[in-house]
Amino acid sequence: MKTISDWLASPWRRSTAAVLAGALPVLAFPQPSLWWFAYVALVPWIALIRTAPSGKRALRDGWWGGFGFMLAMHHWLIPNLHVFTFVIAGLLGALWAPWAWLVRRFLGAPSPSPGRVAAALAVLPSGWLMIELVRSWQGLGGPWGVLGSSQWQVEPALRLASVGGVWLISFLVVTVNVAVAVLVTVRTSRVPAVAGLAATAVATSAAWVWSPRPDVHDRVRIAVMQPGVIQGGTDGPDRRFDREEQLTRELAGQDVDLIVWGESSVGFDLGERPDLARRLAALSRETGVNILVNVDARRSDKPGIYKSSILIGPDGPTGARYDKMRLVPFGEYIPMRSMLGWATSVGRAADEDRRRGTHQVVMDAGHGLRIGPMVCFESAFSDMSRNLADHGAEVLVAQSATSTFQQSWAPEQHASLAALRAAETGRPMVHATLTGVSAVYGPSGQRIGPWLGTGASTGAVYEVPLSTGVTPYVRFGDWPVHAALLIMAAWCVSEGVRTLRPRFRRSAPEPHVRPARTAHGSPARPGH
Repeated sequence: MKTISDWLASPWRRSTAAVLAGALPVLAFPQPSLWWFAYVALVPWIALIRTAPSGKRALRDGWWGGFGFMLAMHHWLIPNLHVFTFVIAGLLGALWAPWAWLVRRFLGAPSPSPGRVAAALAVLPSGWLMIELVRSWQGLGGPWGVLGSSQWQVEPALRLASVGGVWLISFLVVTVNVAVAVLVTVRTSRVPAVAGLAATAVATSAAWVWSPRPDVHDRVRIAVMQPGVIQGGTDGPDRRFDREEQLTRELAGQDVDLIVWGESSVGFDLGERPDLARRLAALSRETGVNILVNVDARRSDKPGIYKSSILIGPDGPTGARYDKMRLVPFGEYIPMRSMLGWATSVGRAADEDRRRGTHQVVMDAGHGLRIGPMVCFESAFSDMSRNLADHGAEVLVAQSATSTFQQSWAPEQHASLAALRAAETGRPMVHATLTGVSAVYGPSGQRIGPWLGTGASTGAVYEVPLSTGVTPYVRFGDWPVHAALLIMAAWCVSEGVRTLRPRFRRSAPEPHVRPARTAHGSPARPGH
């Protein structure tokens, strides 16, 4: 009868198992939203890696698992990028190879010592954070699918986000996975594993008790306009504008403080289409409030295509404008187009690169309300929302459009990110889309009112609480990442010292020992 070890002896079977194990964490994210599963999702992958017969095989297990994770997390890109989705998953999956080597180094068979297990509870989560830090670079696709963001609807986790951002949640989730993996696979080292679980519980409890809570002092009424799916064609942008205009006009007399349209809600530069600017100004006068729209068009005042959040008042554009800074790779630009431009021939990649903005903007939206706009997947970057909160934004606003991925997990995944950004900054966040999911979250990350799903074509008004105060995360920044870097540096130094110590011992001169004399003579003169 074959055992699991015998079955895994085949390299291809083992690689397949690694791909499946790496893909498991995606079940903790929307749509499945099995948030609790995140705390054990890495256990099968860790258990597989620790049985790797060599360090080289562990590297492969990490690479294949990373490939499975990235492919599962971005599977909804396949209809658009086709084979290039697999290429991206393969390249980014390599980031997990060193982490897998560390797993085998600390937890490898037959049985790691309690000291190694204790070290693993610090080093392995730190190594995971290094992966998330590297792949969070915008040029590599940004921080989509960061493990900690799976906890967007868990109140204790959101409290942790206010202390150390999504990074702290990721660190603790990986710590729990490592501890559970040890409890399941290494019976002789259960004490440090239980201690790691206890420390995680203590840290969570401490954050719950001692971290400051947002001080709500006022409320504003913010309306989100979601026109829904508008069929394509040359007149598609005009018909979408007509629908948004119709929905906005229904707000007349409802005493709102701000109206938000989604990403690419205006498909023409307002300088080139003064008729649209006049219609928007008329809407502002009718509703008695400013309107935040998003223009996706070639600008008339400078070369190139920009995605811009523009505030419209009763007299037209107020002059408040934010140009999107972080663009979606392949969707809005092609990295190293001279080398990777062929992506346009196998999928719906950008035919022309969008231009980038140069700085973030906090806008005075009227009625004394200060807002910080972001566009599309910029809501995945915690440093952008933190910067806006630090510069006085009272409400964070993300304008998005996921209509290309309407029937996938992407809309709900995107909407969930706003809960993390709100909790991190202690500022409410409005996530307004063209076709859903639109959502609003309070300053603690709690959901306010209903989501507007992907089948909705409507507007909704939300009572949004405003808060004061500064969260520890806004004040101290990405300190969990810095702590993880220090842990990794300390481990590298200790490994270096351990490696060099025997060499120093061998290179030291042997002490001179005089020949021993006996009663019968000496080695040099026998018999004397």
